[in-house]
Amino acid sequence: MRLLGISGSLRRGSFNTALLNEATDLLPEDLTLEVFPLHDIPLFNSDVEARGFPPAVQAFRQRIRAADGLLFAAPEYNYSITGVLKNAIDWASRGENTDDGADLGSPLDEKPVAVMGAGGRLGTVRAQAHFRQIALHNSMRVMIDPELFVPRPWSKFDEDGRLVHERTRERLRKFLAAIPAWVRMWQANPIGS
Repeated sequence: MRLLGISGSLRRGSFNTALLNEATDLLPEDLTLEVFPLHDIPLFNSDVEARGFPPAVQAFRQRIRAADGLLFAAPEYNYSITGVLKNAIDWASRGENTDDGADLGSPLDEKPVAVMGAGGRLGTVRAQAHFRQIALHNSMRVMIDPELFVPRPWSKFDEDGRLVHERTRERLRKFLAAIPAWVRMWQANPIGS
């Protein structure tokens, strides 16, 4: 089962990107995780979209379509998700037609999703709540339980970005172990069928 990992931070020392990297090391045997960086995704502009998706956006959308599920690491800025993450979702949310006119819809439609986050004293709880609203609008299927919030990440990661807090590592393992069943449930029971 293939997951696409997306961090909502561009910062080199991002705790959320570090959390995704740690997830790569702690995955159950039946999962693979490719992390897609958002550095090259331009700001959404419908004038640009009218000329065709930029190459970085095309690559992002193709990876989403190819993935069985998505794993988001959502930082919290101003009680919400980052502009970087919202912008990427805006690009991915757009419908698409094939050359023969068939409607592919958005690559986010009915995509199984898990969201986690590291930051602040509450571990991005507000950002994740807002993310769930955005996901609902885009027909993404966000895993309900377990949730993963990593408060005070500066005390849980070392200077090399490794998650050294054993209790958090165990919570991350349990979180990751729940994803395959969530993805399989939505693959077996799509709403549109």
